[in-house]
Amino acid sequence: MANTTFSGPVRSENNLQLISKTASTGVVHDRTQGFGLKDARRYYLYESFAKKPGLNAVSIIDPDADSASALAAYVIANRDFETLGTNMTTALTTFPGTSAGIKMTTAGADQDQAILLPHLDANMSAWSKVLWGTENSVEWECSIMLPALDNQKVWAGLKLTNDQLVATDDDQIFFKFQSDATNSEAFTTFANWHLVHSIGGTDYISKLPIAVAANTPYHLKIAIDSDRKATCFVNGVQYNITSTAGSTGGTAVTAVEAGKAATKSAALTNDVDLIPYIGIEAGAAAAEAIDVHWTSISRHVYE
Repeated sequence: MANTTFSGPVRSENNLQLISKTASTGVVHDRTQGFGLKDARRYYLYESFAKKPGLNAVSIIDPDADSASALAAYVIANRDFETLGTNMTTALTTFPGTSAGIKMTTAGADQDQAILLPHLDANMSAWSKVLWGTENSVEWECSIMLPALDNQKVWAGLKLTNDQLVATDDDQIFFKFQSDATNSEAFTTFANWHLVHSIGGTDYISKLPIAVAANTPYHLKIAIDSDRKATCFVNGVQYNITSTAGSTGGTAVTAVEAGKAATKSAALTNDVDLIPYIGIEAGAAAAEAIDVHWTSISRHVYE
């Protein structure tokens, strides 16, 4: 399409998209970051990590009692996000330089973790104190990258707890990649992204047709509609979601075909408030890393 000049406003009922097309396949990718044009009926948050998250302790300060070094750490700490996990330290989150955003690295022992989450303390951040309920038409997304594929578990999405295990949370929806079943579930393949969702304790695992690669950014998105039915996108491509229950294995799904409606999840449990988490866990005695470029979330202003 050539350049076009309009004399009045351009209008759209369902937003505008920035797209790209893979020449070899013709697949169209929605490259819109975050929200596109913002809807006045929705509430939006966006985080690009201008300040580095640290452990919870560096985000809460007593200026009359704490040391100068504690005050210095507080000044540079992210006000909305923190990190946690087995043997995680503030120093293990860095600005990577060659990649935008932040890099979280585990401490080097088996089952060490690096987990990113909003501050859960009272009145610290709208990222956790605004409720992201299943009934609120929540849309969450992020961009992440794995600098190396090794012995690791990676998860990103909306959960009740920070645990990577499928069976822990009765209600959840998140992306997961893991290199093996040690200290986790048995998947039918350990090469691909999976989309896990749980409804009242019943688990569903969709095996996405996407082999995970190192040094490859993945734009992950979860959208829950007004009927509490969820769908997912990876790098701007929408995928169907399985209706086959199971806490292990994984049912293969496909990308949504052009002109066809997506197969969404069944309705998620009503009125469950979820929390966005992104994490990595080492599966052996070696440091594992994940880059998080940005993340965003939105919901209706009132249910």
